[in-house]
Amino acid sequence: MGLTGNAAIVGAAQYKPEKYQSAPQMFHLEQVADLARLALRDAGMSIKELDGLVIHGPQFHEASIFVPAMAAEYLGIELNFAEVVDLGGCTSVGMIWRAAAAVEMGLCEAVLCVIPARMAPFGPNDDPMWMAQAMRYGGHSTAFGAPEAEFDLPYGHLGQNTGYAMIAQRYAAKYGYDPEAMAKIAVDQRFNAQGHQDAIFRGSELTVEQVLASKMVADPLHILEIVMPVAGGAAVIVTSKEKAAKAKNRPAFVTGFGERLSYKSPSYANEMTVTPLAQAASKAFAMAGVRPEDMDAAQLYDCYTITVLLSLEDAGFCPKGEGMRFIREHNLTYKGDFPLNTHGGQLSFGQSASAGGMSQVIEAFEQIAGRGGERQLARADQIFVSGTGGVMSEQGALILQGG
Repeated sequence: MGLTGNAAIVGAAQYKPEKYQSAPQMFHLEQVADLARLALRDAGMSIKELDGLVIHGPQFHEASIFVPAMAAEYLGIELNFAEVVDLGGCTSVGMIWRAAAAVEMGLCEAVLCVIPARMAPFGPNDDPMWMAQAMRYGGHSTAFGAPEAEFDLPYGHLGQNTGYAMIAQRYAAKYGYDPEAMAKIAVDQRFNAQGHQDAIFRGSELTVEQVLASKMVADPLHILEIVMPVAGGAAVIVTSKEKAAKAKNRPAFVTGFGERLSYKSPSYANEMTVTPLAQAASKAFAMAGVRPEDMDAAQLYDCYTITVLLSLEDAGFCPKGEGMRFIREHNLTYKGDFPLNTHGGQLSFGQSASAGGMSQVIEAFEQIAGRGGERQLARADQIFVSGTGGVMSEQGALILQGG
């Protein structure tokens, strides 16, 4: 049971990551239309060919309900398949497999997966402080009846930094902790970002010493081990094997996926050092009929360096508890023996809200399509992609293979 590999990513578009104060404001509907135009042009397809839409609905500026219908109306298309995905940083991975499944089931032939992530203009009745207020507790709900509001926030467990630091502390207590190995993740990815013209940290190299000397935000996490939120947005086109054969680019077929949600707050995790990605990745590899050692690269969600470490272990690239040894022994750059986040990852390319995870998907597609430029891998036929939402709570995996 699962995908048969008859749906593929054939086109992509993403805005250059920018600081929020520098990025032009656009209504989210405008961003959807613009990203659709760019992704379709990249694929060599017409908007009239679209009959599916997967969109990120939460925080959509112009609507809180009926988002796909409003977007379809604005685009001037009629849909046979529409979906809203709300999985935080796992949204992009979740979008891709849902679109591929819809295509394989015959529901539609070409799906736009899109996440607008630039700020929208404020109207006369809008609260300009809504984003600051929403981010204050790092995605934790303050609504009456929410478990976090009663059992987490009053005791100081708020924001993402504390949750990921707590996981790192638990890992350190159980397996030990090598700060230099963790810093190396950020350093190798910063090297990769120098090969991407749109990376927000292009032109700014990094050393292990600089990472370890940077501000400690939540022990043991330094500020250079944590993503910098930026404005952005991204879209990809997923279509049928028949249409993929006519597309401009070498297609990236979706041959395996897995998804797992175990909790919202890590306070309720059975074991914080074992993440839901373990089950998701296992299912993805089994579905595609491949193994971790078959992959030519890994594009792992990297909101924090500890996220990368746990993802390496739980995806099966190394045994549990040996991630730091694996990092020390391998070159993680696009020139190395284990290419990881070849665009720089979100740590160095930039994290544009939930669209941040789409940069990993798009980088996998661009490597398979042979469009990596100076960072292009000599071999890019099979790539593993992960997505992570919340605090290691919503996780997904994709296997993409070149056609």
